Amino acid sequence: MTKAPFSHALVTGASSGIGESIAHKLGKAGVGMVLVARRKDRLDAIAAKYPNVEVLAADLTTDAGLGAVLERLRDVTRPQIDLVVNNAGFGTSGQFVSADAERLSREISLNINALTRISHEAVRQMLPRGRGYLLNVSSIASFQPGPDLAVYSATKAFVTSLTEALHEELRGSGIRVTALCPGLTHTEFQSISNTTGLESKFPEFAWMSADDVARDGLRAVADGKAICVPGVVNKSLVSTSKLTPRALTRRIAGLVTRFR
Repeated sequence: MTKAPFSHALVTGASSGIGESIAHKLGKAGVGMVLVARRKDRLDAIAAKYPNVEVLAADLTTDAGLGAVLERLRDVTRPQIDLVVNNAGFGTSGQFVSADAERLSREISLNINALTRISHEAVRQMLPRGRGYLLNVSSIASFQPGPDLAVYSATKAFVTSLTEALHEELRGSGIRVTALCPGLTHTEFQSISNTTGLESKFPEFAWMSADDVARDGLRAVADGKAICVPGVVNKSLVSTSKLTPRALTRRIAGLVTRFR
């Protein structure tokens, strides 16, 4: 982005993947930033490239980490945040019954609870100003059930639904709310969620770079779009899933996600 409508952004999950790409694009556009993630060293490396960047090392699955982010949004002594990007999240692959229950709880806590609390506080702060932007990173997995990625898909369905509802609730308020729903994207998600088998199962044209996804997401929230599905392949998949009977969609999804 050569020129952005935002002046100061808070980006969660900014240490890698789509969040890191968003941070670089905002930094190059001269937007001040609060970068949030657990890995402080990675945040520091990004911050060193741009002026007016705060680093907030926080684990959003903990009360302390989430509280620190909420407190920064409320802090009137520092630059006000007019763009919030909820990008932090992770997935768990494999059979639901075999998954580690504690990991699933953390996944739900990060993907749903942290995103909801941060969105809530962001809107509370933006509403009196009559201006602001909220970009919630979801997934095309939110449009259909995901066997072998059951909890991840369910959390992203929540994110898309919540974001669409907020988009409509806040119509005319000056606050623009967008759900970014990427598909296959080259990030660390595959190694963290143990889905590296996907890389050999799908052709390269089906994948997008984190940089391209970040570009499309920032453009979409600036334009006030409710949903952003980046890439022709992803748009086609979402359109097809809407027309396909749900029982068939479940069956196809089950066959596709058996990658191990």
